[in-house]
Amino acid sequence: MDPYSVEHNVKPASPSNQPPRRPDFSTFFSTLELVDTSNTTNVHSTPIPGDISSVFRMLAEGYERMRQDQGPHTDTHRHSDDHDPDSGHSRFLEGLIQTLLSEADTPPKEVNGVSDEFLAGATIELERVPKKALKKDMSCPICNNPFLDDEYPLVVRLPCHKSHIFDLECIQPWLKLHPTCPLDRKNLVKKKEPPPSPPKDEEEDGDYDEMYA
Repeated sequence: MDPYSVEHNVKPASPSNQPPRRPDFSTFFSTLELVDTSNTTNVHSTPIPGDISSVFRMLAEGYERMRQDQGPHTDTHRHSDDHDPDSGHSRFLEGLIQTLLSEADTPPKEVNGVSDEFLAGATIELERVPKKALKKDMSCPICNNPFLDDEYPLVVRLPCHKSHIFDLECIQPWLKLHPTCPLDRKNLVKKKEPPPSPPKDEEEDGDYDEMYA
């Protein structure tokens, strides 16, 4: 025990009682900045295929660490055929990992994830879940940690289903690469409708005016 802890009678925390920590995704996000064209500051960039492949592989590796480090927590997000909650969580993460590795092997021409505005809650699609609405038996489908293990949980609900809630820290990397829910793969971003065509009479009037301008 270090002198500070002895002097201030600080008892060391028992690591066995702590939930597994989420991986550090800082390298993932720094690489993502090179290929992310969803933001206005980077909209004209030309992503390099190798960098696009790297971000998918980095996220796969991060989720694999989560899968390996998962503790004996109860996974409350069960499917109808799951008898072992932890096994169901492991299979779910394994499915995400295999998808990411496949995309890393044959990367898309560009990353088609959601915008930062979407994640910041500037649109109505992503709903923040207040702490008072969370229950002790509710956990994140990705990291498998109970939401209330965090003193200040930052939890979001996806618009596809009211039960699809995640730690923002876990779901954000996936959403930056995919505009879809990882549980049901439904698209979360509303497609912008093209502007209506002008009435035919207006088009003819415009042509007439140009002829005699």
